[in-house]
Amino acid sequence: MEIDLAPKAPKGLYTGDGGSYSSWTPDDLPMLRVASIGAAKLTLNSRGFAAPSYSGSSKVAYVLQGSGVCGLTIPEATTEKVIKIKEGDALAIPFGFVTWWFNPNDSDLAILFLGDTSKGHRPGQFTDFHLTGPTGIFTGFTPEFVSRAWDLSQSDVSKLVHDQSNAGIVKLKVGQKMPEPSDKDRDGLVVNCLEAPLDVDIKGGGCVVVLNSKNLPTVESVGLGADLVRLHGGAMCSPGFSSDSAYQVTYVVRGSGRVQVVGVDGKRVLETKVSGGQLFIVPRFFVVSKIADPEGMEWFSIITTPNPVFSHLAGRTSVWKAISPEVLAAAFDTTPELEQLFRSKRTSDEIFFPPK
Repeated sequence: MEIDLAPKAPKGLYTGDGGSYSSWTPDDLPMLRVASIGAAKLTLNSRGFAAPSYSGSSKVAYVLQGSGVCGLTIPEATTEKVIKIKEGDALAIPFGFVTWWFNPNDSDLAILFLGDTSKGHRPGQFTDFHLTGPTGIFTGFTPEFVSRAWDLSQSDVSKLVHDQSNAGIVKLKVGQKMPEPSDKDRDGLVVNCLEAPLDVDIKGGGCVVVLNSKNLPTVESVGLGADLVRLHGGAMCSPGFSSDSAYQVTYVVRGSGRVQVVGVDGKRVLETKVSGGQLFIVPRFFVVSKIADPEGMEWFSIITTPNPVFSHLAGRTSVWKAISPEVLAAAFDTTPELEQLFRSKRTSDEIFFPPK
């Protein structure tokens, strides 16, 4: 079966004074539908406000640039969490949670969303339900139902609900007040990948911060793991695969490099260059490797399991190193001397290999 794994940039769905919303679609990136993954990007201009909505998909949100405020309401909760967010922050948002986003600053705020659409209405695309605006939930009910639900007159309902013209992203007036964020509301809900302890740090090679149920408990609820990888200029990421049947969904944050993916029957199914702003997906059990261009490359990935397990095929932790020398020599049909040469290489390097 032919699989199109070519990396893609998103397509704009909405642009206004407050900002823009773009997404990747299964028509352009077929693996989204296969993996039941959604991917989108929200950009808020100065004073931009994304009105409250909830989704039929669990998501991981990653702040690509800027800073701002996120409001999050947990089902059955009587108060909302108001969280200050900044570049490098990652949040795991289960489906059904109501969120809003606001940028009080002069520079843009950009947020990436990657998530599981298996419980949504459109595989491979997020289904978002807005609470307000011309496409808000209450616009679908008759004035009688809304007036009884909110105990309002039907004339007030018409003003409040049916006369709205603002879309889901608007620009708030200067001086219009918004809730102040609380530092304690970040606890257990946010991890900053640029400040967190490194899980892997290879001098001249690269570094990794992994998000899992230990440092971000909500990833257990969303059923997704994530990581931020920074590969230094000219360095290589060891060929490896997800050994627990997970898909890898990768967004290139900045920089560029080369990617190769090998699949069934040893067939190379992708050989291309990727650059900032592009997204690609590695199928289950397929082996992927990357080499950064001179300026380096940084990417944020989700993995479709909260505590992913990876197997690498090169380096100190390579699965080859665990196989008996006799078995390896027989498998490669080579001499013990060549097998020993093969085994003697990369005895100290892990995951990332600095350029020679």
